[in-house]
Amino acid sequence: MSFRVLTAEFVHESNTFKKGSTDLDAFRRETLDLGEVATGRFGDVNAEIAGFLDAGREAGWTIRHVVSAHATPGARVSRAAFDHIAGLICDAARQEGDRLDGILLGLHGAMVPDFCEDGEGELLSRLRAIVGPDLPIAVTLDLHAIATPAMIRQAQIFVSYKTYPHIDMRETGRHAGRLLDAAMRQATHPATYRAHRPMLEEANSGRTDVPETASLYDRAKAHEAEAGILAVSINASFAEADVTEAGPTVLVTHDTRVAGAAERACIIAEDIAGTIWKQRDSVFNTFLTPAEAARRAMEFDASSGPLVIADYADNPGAGAYGDATALLAALLEAGVSGGGFAPIIDPEAAGSLHRHKVGDTVTLQLGGKVDPTFGGGPLMLTGTIEHLADGVYTGDGPILGGITHTFGPTAVFKTGGIDILVVSIPGQMLDLQQLRTFDIEPTALKFLVLKSMQHFRAAFEPLAGEVIVCDSGALATPRAELRPYVRVARPIWPLDKTGFEFAE
Repeated sequence: MSFRVLTAEFVHESNTFKKGSTDLDAFRRETLDLGEVATGRFGDVNAEIAGFLDAGREAGWTIRHVVSAHATPGARVSRAAFDHIAGLICDAARQEGDRLDGILLGLHGAMVPDFCEDGEGELLSRLRAIVGPDLPIAVTLDLHAIATPAMIRQAQIFVSYKTYPHIDMRETGRHAGRLLDAAMRQATHPATYRAHRPMLEEANSGRTDVPETASLYDRAKAHEAEAGILAVSINASFAEADVTEAGPTVLVTHDTRVAGAAERACIIAEDIAGTIWKQRDSVFNTFLTPAEAARRAMEFDASSGPLVIADYADNPGAGAYGDATALLAALLEAGVSGGGFAPIIDPEAAGSLHRHKVGDTVTLQLGGKVDPTFGGGPLMLTGTIEHLADGVYTGDGPILGGITHTFGPTAVFKTGGIDILVVSIPGQMLDLQQLRTFDIEPTALKFLVLKSMQHFRAAFEPLAGEVIVCDSGALATPRAELRPYVRVARPIWPLDKTGFEFAE
């Protein structure tokens, strides 16, 4: 029997503290062409849609793929954008009617529209109202999802990434697809149990290169071999989303027809969630100030590779503005040369540089223009233009391999012996081609600043002489107390240290 499955991706991680909104154009920039999906071009990339297609080919499904809509993490999603993309998915489900056997969705789990706190729960509720209570719905989530009770009520199957840096997107999509197929064949009757803890996020944001955190995912994989346990998903949460249901969760999708599976799912979820709570003080990173990072760069011996400095707090992948200047200012003040800095997201400066030619000496204001209270204000700098480009690059690393993105109008601006990648469109540093495409060779540098929290490690850590992490005071600072939370349920760790009602 061939099943008919509706697939779609609608992905955004919303930083509710960021000014502005994420509109439809932001999604259009990263939306996959449906013809390319249909012809299988995206069957060979590391993305959930590729895993969906893998599962569909294995099982002989007929797939109707609606949309793959992605936008770089940023401000809350506008109602117009949400309604348009959710409308495409819901309209397709309505058109399919009784022909539809299942739905497979690639979501993030931390989308916050400007009219509600739970974008994924809203989408799933709209779909469930169309397809009725019994149609199997499977969902993939980012490891940083805020998985809400509303989401769990509306879908039966959840599978989250188990790696951070995220390198298992295709595998996650394939896993969810296979579970959906079993449900459609009525070989299983899935449901999901949710455990939650009152923390802004897991102590290490789900890092799978930290032993204490990695062991959680090892436990999850081991439990998935148990009878009736279909998927164990650990979601570290997203601290930059000020929503009522904030906090890490453990989701255990299980087969309700297997004796004892529901009880076992509860035990597994609460046990792992309990460990997350007990490890809440076990932060692995040492966060340096910009001045401390600059001193390390000055003293560093790059004979074994460059010093890689993660500008953790200004990570565009967490919705930060990507234009913080505090670390760049510290490096310039210290007189450190021979380095790279990537990126500064400043479309005004990029446009100004594009009005000149390579080799020109230019004086301009760079960075710090959106909200100088987070990470520093604009710097007036004089330098030379080393490279001009349209910003298009194709990744070749573990995360972006084969996927093409764009930074928009892009320039390499050298000042004080530092090559600064100035871009127009937000994006965090994930792949070596984000530098090499624009004639910056990472291995030739003494130091390299990357605006990223953790994902940079997949491609850049292997070539680094050392990696250090800087808190530049930007919007994604690990000092959560600097952000004005008003919606999270209190008490919540680490904003509060007492008042928690459950037992240790």
